[in-house]
Amino acid sequence: MRFEKLVRPTVKDIKEYVPGKSIEEIAKKYGLDPATIIKLGSNENPLGASPLAVLAIKEKAPGVHLYPQADALELRKAIGDHTGYPVSNIVVSGNGMDGIFDTMMRLFMSPGAESIIPIPTFSYYEISTLANGGKPVFVERDPDFSISPEKILGKVNENTSLIFLCSPNNPSGNSIPEKDVRKILDSTDAIVFIDEAYVEFAGSSITGLVREYENLIVGRTFSKAFGLAGMRMGYAIVPEWIARVYMKVMTPFSMDVLSTAAGLAALKDREYLNKSIETVKKGRMQLSGALGSLCKVYPSDANFIMIDVSPRSAKEVSESLLRKGIIIRDCTSFRGAGKSLIRISVGTEVQNEKVIEAFREIL
Repeated sequence: MRFEKLVRPTVKDIKEYVPGKSIEEIAKKYGLDPATIIKLGSNENPLGASPLAVLAIKEKAPGVHLYPQADALELRKAIGDHTGYPVSNIVVSGNGMDGIFDTMMRLFMSPGAESIIPIPTFSYYEISTLANGGKPVFVERDPDFSISPEKILGKVNENTSLIFLCSPNNPSGNSIPEKDVRKILDSTDAIVFIDEAYVEFAGSSITGLVREYENLIVGRTFSKAFGLAGMRMGYAIVPEWIARVYMKVMTPFSMDVLSTAAGLAALKDREYLNKSIETVKKGRMQLSGALGSLCKVYPSDANFIMIDVSPRSAKEVSESLLRKGIIIRDCTSFRGAGKSLIRISVGTEVQNEKVIEAFREIL
């Protein structure tokens, strides 16, 4: 087509994001009853959404013909109360954590600028960089999937705008020690983005460093511990100067009426949040303990575990599980992950036991 020349040249280098497989897709492909399929490939909350959040959505539904608050002030205040930060340090996105990335890219990524990405990790850092005219610079993780501050700082140059660090990391599940984060922050003028999508399951956070460093952004989501993946809600704790310029370039009316209502209710439902975290911690131990005798299981601080199924391939094992109606994540699509890693989201006790039984049959 003659109009293809109008597309940014960097877009040609983007590999399409690979999402987890859906229940409907697998049911149709393998002739299975959707009700019998276990979906443990997308790190969703196995308990569903908070009942209070569902109720809030129903109550607000009649008002969806009206625009929401432009600055999402009520939700930002509630997030501030939850995190211990004033509203002036809170920004939000109506497209999950991905929306936070994209808005930050509008601020900090110009043509020719670079972002540093330790791999394997969440692929959208690369996609967002390329889509905004930047260049992703990859740093391989150590064999245990930890990061080396020295390796990362060795890639920093005058073109470096952003450094992406996922903690706990997706797909490996390990967290980054605070001392390593401090070393990077102290040694660069680039913006350091810490993705804490899974932090509730880790029990520790580096958000306190936002009070010390003017180049630190900590992103979070309502998709995991809060069980609102379908609402696509993200937020970030940032220095005040970043919050001010963020508000200039964020999408107008970013937070819709229903998502805002769900988020406010979920933040109040501490009982549900605590139950979600406890379910994951127990399930993580259940899966790791049983599967550790069959293959290598990596330690995880997230709501999933990563497993090395070698000498088998990730594709082979994933396919075998799909035929049994169990959806997990083949990590082959993660840059730098190799061919034998899979990721399993933590489910309910019953779901986890079915996964364990299936693995014993396969391995």
